Amino acid sequence: MAKPVLLTVDDDREVLRAVERDLRRQYADRYRVLRADSGQTALDTLRELKVRNDAVALLLVDQRMPQMSGVEFLREANELFPQAKRVLLTAYADTDAAIKAINEVAIHHYLLKPWDPPEEHLYPVLDDLLDDWQGNFRPPFEGIRVLGNRWSPASHNIKDFLARNHVPYQWLDIEAAEKDAEVRRLVESVDETERRHLPLVIFPDGTRLTDPTTTEVAERAGLRTRAESEFYDLVIVGGGPAGLAAAVYGASEGLRTVMIEREAPGGQAGMSSRIENYLGFPSGLSGGDLARRAVAQAKRFGVEILSPQEARGLRVEGPYRFVKLADDNEISCHALLIATGVQWRKMDVPGVDRLQGAGVYYGAAITEAISCKDQDVYVIGGANSAGQAAMYFAQYARRVVMLVRSDSLAKSMSQYLIDQITQTANIQVELNSSVAEAHGTDHLEAVSIHCSQSGNTETVPASYLFIFIGAMPHTEWLEGVVQRDERGFILTGPDLMADGKRPRGWALDRDPGLLETNLPGVFAVGDVRRGSIKRVASGVGEGSIAISFVHQYLSKVV
Repeated sequence: MAKPVLLTVDDDREVLRAVERDLRRQYADRYRVLRADSGQTALDTLRELKVRNDAVALLLVDQRMPQMSGVEFLREANELFPQAKRVLLTAYADTDAAIKAINEVAIHHYLLKPWDPPEEHLYPVLDDLLDDWQGNFRPPFEGIRVLGNRWSPASHNIKDFLARNHVPYQWLDIEAAEKDAEVRRLVESVDETERRHLPLVIFPDGTRLTDPTTTEVAERAGLRTRAESEFYDLVIVGGGPAGLAAAVYGASEGLRTVMIEREAPGGQAGMSSRIENYLGFPSGLSGGDLARRAVAQAKRFGVEILSPQEARGLRVEGPYRFVKLADDNEISCHALLIATGVQWRKMDVPGVDRLQGAGVYYGAAITEAISCKDQDVYVIGGANSAGQAAMYFAQYARRVVMLVRSDSLAKSMSQYLIDQITQTANIQVELNSSVAEAHGTDHLEAVSIHCSQSGNTETVPASYLFIFIGAMPHTEWLEGVVQRDERGFILTGPDLMADGKRPRGWALDRDPGLLETNLPGVFAVGDVRRGSIKRVASGVGEGSIAISFVHQYLSKVV
C-alpha cells in the first residue's frame, strides 16, 4: 500500500522548503511528504489523490496566501478528505484567523511561525495528531475501482469480466453519490467528460479508462491477450472445465500448451453459484472457485492462457493447424482441441434484448447479487443451473420466483437441488410458466408472465430477470472446415461414420478417434461435442482423456 500523504501548502517558497525538510526528516519512513505553493495547486493534488484512492493523513497549511486563504482551502479540502488532520500555520498577528478556522473548518491545531526547533514546537504536536489519525485509519481498497451505473450494460460487462477473471475490484455506483459520501467525493474528483462516459475504470496507479472494452481493461490489469510464440504442440480453444482439464494434463505431460478463452476461464460452469455434486467436494464449491483452482494448476504447469481472446477461423497446411485470432494474428500447432462449450440460448421475447445488462441477464450474473437485496428476483429455467442460481439469489433477495415452462422440476433437475429449493422459504416455483414480455425504459421494471395451463398472462413488477434456457454451441468459426450437426455441435468419432464410411477428405489409414473430428489432429471435448453429457465431471473427464489421443496422434506426425 502507498504511504499515507502529508501535504504542506505555503506560497512562501522558503517556508515551504523548510516545512517539507522538517517533515521528511521525521516522517519520511512512514509517510509520503508532498508540497504545493498555492491552495488551487493543493486542491488539484488532493483530487488526484482521491481518484488514486490514496490516504491523506495531514494538511499543514499557511493562512495568508493570495487567491485562496488557508481557511478557504481547508473548507474545500475537508470535502475530499474529512478524516485528514488539519493544521493551520499562522503569524503572531493571525490569532483571529486561527479562531475562525477552529469554528469554520474544525482545525485540529494551529502553529505559530517560526516553529524552531521542530523537536519542541512541531514534532510533538504532529506526533499526537498522527497517532490519533492512525488509530482510526482504515486502509483504502488498493485494486481496480469501477465507477458506473448499476443499470448500465457496459458497467455490468466490466464488472462481470473482472469478477470472472478473478481480478479484485471495487464497484462504486454513481447513483449512490447522494447517500455515500465516499462515492460523492470520488465523483467530484473526476472531470465532467469522465462522468459522461461511464463506466470509469480506475487503476491503482491513478490511470483510468472511460467506457473501455474488456480487452483494454485486460491489458491494463495484466491479463495476457497475445501469445508468446507462433507455434505450440497443443492449442486449446475454450477455457471451461473440459479445456482447463486438457490444459493441465497436456502441459503436465510435456506439451507446450496455449489456451484461448473468449471471456474468462471457467466457462458456464465458472458462472455457477454452487456445484454440490462434483466428486471430492462434499460441501460443494462455487464455479468461480473451481475455475480459479484449475487456472492456478494450469499456470503452475506452464500453460499460456490468453483471455479475453477469440478464435475466428481455422485452416490446415499439411501437419499444421492454424488458428486465426480476433486481433488478426495466427498461431499454429500440430494438435488442436476445441472445448468452446455452449452459450445460453437467446430469448425471442419483446423487451429482453433491449434490457439485457440492465436488469435482464443471461446466466447467474453473480456480480449483481448484492444489488438484489430486498428485491423480487425472477429466474427462468428448470435445469440445475437455474436451480443453483435460485438458491444463491435467495440469500440476498426478498423472494426468488422460478418460472419453469414444464410441469415438473424433476424432468431436468437433480433431486438434491429440488429438495433444497423446496426447503427454502423465499423461493417460489411457478410451473407451466414463461415470460411473454419484459417492460422498462432504461432498466427492467416489470415482466409479463404467461401460464400455459390457465392461458392467463399477468404483468408484475420486477427489477431482475435471470435467464437459463438451454444452450447453443458457438462454432460458426469452424464453418466449412470441421463437420457439425444442424444445431452446430461438433461431430466426433463414431458420429462421423454414420454410413460406415470415413469422413470425406480423411487421408489416414485408420478411423477417427473417439474425440477426433473429421480433421486428423483436431479434437472436440465437452459440451460443444454432439452427444456429450452436460456435466462438469464429464467435461473434465473428456478433456483429460483427450490428451492420450493427442499423444497418439503426435507420435505419428512429429
